[in-house]
Amino acid sequence: MKEYFKRLWNALLDSTDLDEKAEAALKEAKARIKEMKKELADVKKAAKNVVAQSKDVIDAAKGNKRRGKKPTKNKKKTKTNNNTKKVKK
Repeated sequence: MKEYFKRLWNALLDSTDLDEKAEAALKEAKARIKEMKKELADVKKAAKNVVAQSKDVIDAAKGNKRRGKKPTKNKKKTKTNNNTKKVKK
């Protein structure tokens, strides 16, 4: 009986099929971890954006004006005096 288990163990140990499966699983796990890191970076960036915008909501509740880029239709154009020419000496 002892010899049977020794032969069985050696047969399993010599089998490269298990090693190949383990290598493939490790490679797949590494690829998934890499993709998860990228997604977590995106989530972190989005969370920062949410925090910043929630501060804007609190400011709006206090009655403050909206921050950020103003609409172009409400901007007043200022005239510039570009008619003067510089004379080269």
